[in-house]
Amino acid sequence: MAVTVTQPQKPSSGAAPAPGGRRSRGRTASVHGSRWTPYLFLAPFLVLFLTFVAVPGVFGIWISLHDWDFLLPKKPFVGLQNYSDLLDSSSPQFEPFWNGMKATGIFVVISVPFLVSLPLLLAILLNRRFPGRTFFRAVFFAPFVLGVAVVGLMWRYLLDPSFGMVNGMLGALGLPSDTAWTTQQPWAWISLAFVTVWWTIGFNAVIYLAGLADIPVEQYEAADIDGASAWQKLRYVTLPGLRPVLIFVVITTVLASANMFGQSYLITKGGPGDSTRTAIMEITDLGLSQYRMGQASAMSYVLAVFLALIALFNFWALREKKS
Repeated sequence: MAVTVTQPQKPSSGAAPAPGGRRSRGRTASVHGSRWTPYLFLAPFLVLFLTFVAVPGVFGIWISLHDWDFLLPKKPFVGLQNYSDLLDSSSPQFEPFWNGMKATGIFVVISVPFLVSLPLLLAILLNRRFPGRTFFRAVFFAPFVLGVAVVGLMWRYLLDPSFGMVNGMLGALGLPSDTAWTTQQPWAWISLAFVTVWWTIGFNAVIYLAGLADIPVEQYEAADIDGASAWQKLRYVTLPGLRPVLIFVVITTVLASANMFGQSYLITKGGPGDSTRTAIMEITDLGLSQYRMGQASAMSYVLAVFLALIALFNFWALREKKS
């Protein structure tokens, strides 16, 4: 009897047959999908970025080059005049702007050390295991969910020198009850720094907690075996392990403090005098109250350059140094 052997047909496309007799789909379709897929995922972010960041940023530079009053039909081009006025001591914009920059710098110097160190200590405490740990984490984070208007108005009444609850409680304890928390210096700066720390300490603590969770427990066990003290474990284990998180917290905290507006506007109203009138307050008043958008835009970009330089310096100072 003759035996007929049937040869398997080769795939016409040249692709190797898949296991089980199924043909594999093209590499582009099966592995990577359509080449437009990444752009579709990026599209929502790109639309928001272009609409609310890129286009307004470029348009703001254009406005800063004009004598821009949006109530008037003509907006003459002045070039770099708005920027040069900020360096001319005889210009009307010179003194208010640099006083605002000075107030901004004072607040950054006062608040940032507390906003960086206190949340770290709080996170280390909340990272330990004890009954009610989740409850206390929620309690310290709770103020951050409040809006700046709520925080500002609440503390404005609590710190009022005449009828505020803070002075009332101090008087009940036999302490001085006539402290001018919002109308005299340095109490005004102390009040603003305290309110900001109370409001935002929970946010930075949560960021630190996420970083602490990524530090291997074995490193602390090895430190215990070597007889390391609590300070040595903090210095040689915790802080090096938190370096990327620390860089993020320092930079974002400096930027947030430099953009402080609501607390000063609602609690001290820029006073006493104009000592707590920050650069953002001056820019807002000049642009939205006096309709001098060109000068206000120039001020905002000068402030942005200063903040960018400070952020780069912080990143350089906190980077991991190679030996």
